[in-house]
Amino acid sequence: MSGLLALVMAWGAAALWFRLPGSRMQRRLAVAGWSVLALVLLLLGGQGMWLANLLQLLLLAALFTWWFRLQPTHDRPWSDDVAYLATGEVQGNRLTLHHVRDFDWRTRDDAAVHWEPRSYDLERLDSVDMIVSSWGRPGVAHVMVSFGFEGERFVVFSVEVRRLKGTRFSEIGGFFRQYELAIVAADERDAVGLRTKVRGERVSLFRLRMSCNAMRSLLLAYVDEANALAQSPRFYNTITANCTTLIFAMARGIGARLPFDYRLLVTDRLPSYAFKVGGLWPGHSLPELEEGGRIDERARQVHRAADFSQRIRQGVPGWESLVPESPSQEKLPQEK
Repeated sequence: MSGLLALVMAWGAAALWFRLPGSRMQRRLAVAGWSVLALVLLLLGGQGMWLANLLQLLLLAALFTWWFRLQPTHDRPWSDDVAYLATGEVQGNRLTLHHVRDFDWRTRDDAAVHWEPRSYDLERLDSVDMIVSSWGRPGVAHVMVSFGFEGERFVVFSVEVRRLKGTRFSEIGGFFRQYELAIVAADERDAVGLRTKVRGERVSLFRLRMSCNAMRSLLLAYVDEANALAQSPRFYNTITANCTTLIFAMARGIGARLPFDYRLLVTDRLPSYAFKVGGLWPGHSLPELEEGGRIDERARQVHRAADFSQRIRQGVPGWESLVPESPSQEKLPQEK
């Protein structure tokens, strides 16, 4: 019993540190006070003082009352890159996405900000790609899904933390309701370019094997999930509500029979999971798909090019027939 109380008290200290409002110094004082009080009560409780155990339980009851009253919100000073959430509407075969992000990133914290509505013909939807970006931490990667329209236009959906201005992401903070959840729709030159050219991350692209009906269902599932999130904010969670678990839930929601696997949590192993369930482009081994799917060097070379999406796919399994546009061509026209 005392061991369990000690673990819960330690969790309480972390919860106060990551979620208590106030300055850094104020949070340090609060955590220090909590830790000292918890230690004293644990020592006294271990000596058989029932009053100390009772006080511990009352202290934890107060903590959990505060914790479960925390509510996610859309009304905070967000970082520019997550200032808007993706939303969309479908009329017939026409999908209109509001607030598609197309930033021209100069550094990881500075960009020319640009959001715009874009319209897509669902009859032209013919590809889905999984984009996996890693930055050197074992087991950790960010996963995005890109939808293509006859090899000419692409839109990326990225499930992200909704950070406040001037803050950095913490995986541990993601366990403690420090961030809200965001679904962002973006141009590939933005989403991929940020991770390759600006952050220097390792990025791979894998074309998925899906029927036309499944592609359309997954895209509309993203739109539905994004619209729901825009209506009702949710907390991000490093394990239960992140860039892979939401994709997994949406895929199951459209009828995919996918088994649960530890690689859904060890996100840099997600390509091997997708290969195991037959979701990657056929006719290649996993090493061939991983080697051919490396796009970070090409993406750095063609950063912000008008035909960026076509050129990063050169040599990627499943995209052998794609003819890249001329580098001098103007920006691809938007469908109206």
